[in-house]
Amino acid sequence: MSPVLERRLVAIAAAVLVDRLTPEPPNRWHPVAWFGTAMTAIERRLWRDRRPPGVVYAATGLGIGVAAGRLLRSPTIALTVALGAGSLRATAATIGDLVAADDLAAARLALPGLVGRDPSGLDGSGIAAAVVESVAENSVDATVAPIVWTLVAGAPGALGYRATNTMDAMVGHRSARHERFGWASARLDDIANWVPARVFAAAVTAAAWHRRSAIARAVRADAPAHPSPNAGVAEAAVAGALGVELGGTLRYGDRVERRPRLGRGPRPDATTVESANELVDRSLVVLAVAGLGVVVGGRLLGLRSAVSAGHRR
Repeated sequence: MSPVLERRLVAIAAAVLVDRLTPEPPNRWHPVAWFGTAMTAIERRLWRDRRPPGVVYAATGLGIGVAAGRLLRSPTIALTVALGAGSLRATAATIGDLVAADDLAAARLALPGLVGRDPSGLDGSGIAAAVVESVAENSVDATVAPIVWTLVAGAPGALGYRATNTMDAMVGHRSARHERFGWASARLDDIANWVPARVFAAAVTAAAWHRRSAIARAVRADAPAHPSPNAGVAEAAVAGALGVELGGTLRYGDRVERRPRLGRGPRPDATTVESANELVDRSLVVLAVAGLGVVVGGRLLGLRSAVSAGHRR
């Protein structure tokens, strides 16, 4: 194994540990929030209802992220900034507890912290489904993809990815303002998440091996009908692992979107939220063990080669 790859794997392990043990800083101290503020100002100057200015916007944001990573140089610090799974799990657990307590008004009030859909007409099962889908999709965005891009390109990869994903959240959604301007940011995010979404599905399969056939069926048969080439894979894998059905009709303000059904089984309930959090945790452990195995395996192969060379002398 190359020394660079080994250092990146160690940096990833350290960053994930820091992310688990420390709370996320408030927005006023968070570099991702600073980036969002800067990109809002850039959008105001560049916005036109056309694709080319959106391409300039996306290229500018990506360049800022990569340049920040090059200046920072530390993959551990860059990945710590890029990770965001802690707040996701906490918010999902809180909403699951509210649904379990039948406090649907409070659950609907909290749901926009995770998803963009209109929560006003959702019952307990609809809220639980929204949370589980968000946990699946955002496990890719907030954890797996930053790790993959850190492994590929170090600190510039981590912050370049976080810039890409932040721009997608800001302008990549379909709306009257961003339908054309946000096209480039949305496509860039699709490209950046293509491999990580499938890595996540593989980790989910390993973590729920007894459900591997259901996971494979959901990913192969159901995910392709999803409007996102990556969220569909992540959500289908989780649906198959948990034995529930996700998807269906969603409402975003005045816009109604009919999503494909993902997985086979009953609709989610409050217990499904807890199960989804546990499944994601196990999946991340699988990835951590795989990374550790690569490091240890590389060291053992190096030691074996050194011993063999000594014997030959």
